[in-house]
Amino acid sequence: MDGGTEGTGRRAVSAADVDAAVREILTATGDTWAVVGLSHNTARAAYGVARVLQRAGKRIVPVHPKAETVHGERGYPSLAQVPFPVDVVDVFVNSDLAGEVADQALEVGAKAVWFQLGVVDEAAYRRVREAGLEMVMDRCPAIEIPRLGIGGRG
Repeated sequence: MDGGTEGTGRRAVSAADVDAAVREILTATGDTWAVVGLSHNTARAAYGVARVLQRAGKRIVPVHPKAETVHGERGYPSLAQVPFPVDVVDVFVNSDLAGEVADQALEVGAKAVWFQLGVVDEAAYRRVREAGLEMVMDRCPAIEIPRLGIGGRG
């Protein structure tokens, strides 16, 4: 991707457009974030990012095959098994698996999909956007929240 498409998968998208999508997801899409790939492994990025999301006022929902409780929130083995609506699906899986997770997000009625740093799937991006959802990829909310000055509860 060239610099004008970073984080979105769309051609000829400005940095301002990417920032607008990021801001929309972080401030207006809802506060229940399913974090796919979140476990007790403190060395994994998902662990720290989930904590940042909580500090920004988001409810995190761990989604991991082990269904562990993380940061005080009960985990579920899959998105389909989460018994309440999720607003954003935050994806911490290999790019090869991310498209399947994006499709699952559509199936459960999520409002947005967020692919973390290093997670890129152009076809999944197009499917999610064509379904009318916001999406960003190759971005991290733990970076974007302070960069855009988005506050939450401390």
